[in-house]
Amino acid sequence: MANYQHCMIKSFKHDGRLHRTWQRNWRIPDEWLAPRHREEEMIVLINRQTPILESDGKLWVSKVPAVSFFIPGQWFNVVALLEQTGIRYYCNVASPPYVHDNVLTYIDYDLDVIRTADGMRHVVDQDEYDLHRIAYHYPKMVEDKVQQGLSALLSRMDRGQEPFEEKHIRSYYDSWYEQFGNCDSESESE
Repeated sequence: MANYQHCMIKSFKHDGRLHRTWQRNWRIPDEWLAPRHREEEMIVLINRQTPILESDGKLWVSKVPAVSFFIPGQWFNVVALLEQTGIRYYCNVASPPYVHDNVLTYIDYDLDVIRTADGMRHVVDQDEYDLHRIAYHYPKMVEDKVQQGLSALLSRMDRGQEPFEEKHIRSYYDSWYEQFGNCDSESESE
């Protein structure tokens, strides 16, 4: 029988420097994914009160439960934050995910898209992207992939295409919560 699997998320910068680590996430078994998510081979992770380690050594704990979506081959990932007022999406323009030994990694290219619970969306951190594009000497291929990733992300968001469908997000989180939600965070099993 399939079960949730512990998975760590590590984001890096283009120069290979570690950016941020989400230390405790649970991967939803592929056979439990919605058909369209399975078709795209999405990697879907849930976290709640996960310790997050910043590159400067600062450690903090997330306050908002999240369901994260990583799609092989796509230059973005989507984090659905389950807030009291509704679902807010925080989307990273980033390299496609790579998974090895229960660690998911990607390169964060700074550009982000936030969609609020009321449907408003904002592209943020363009200045950070421009600064790092010069500092890290992004090759043209990377710049092209970043722009393609941003366009693909905005297109999915505007059309309400997966993973921007609340019923699956709520279902994933509720199923996980039934099993682990009342446990002490440290005792939640893999």
